[in-house]
Amino acid sequence: MAGRYEIFADETGGFRFRLKASNGDVTATSERYKTISSVVQGIERFWKNTATIRVEDLTQGEGELGRT
Repeated sequence: MAGRYEIFADETGGFRFRLKASNGDVTATSERYKTISSVVQGIERFWKNTATIRVEDLTQGEGELGRT
């Protein structure tokens, strides 16, 4: 099974999404949104941005990891 996004209501009455890996582990949780349509837009932005995001390795000082 592939990973998935889950939309859920948080304890403050807002909405969030979490990204779950194929093994069920949560790999990311979003900020709070006021509406479900805002959450969907957030998922779309997250998905689009992760295709071009840079990875910075802070364990070795400043540096950027390349994509393969």
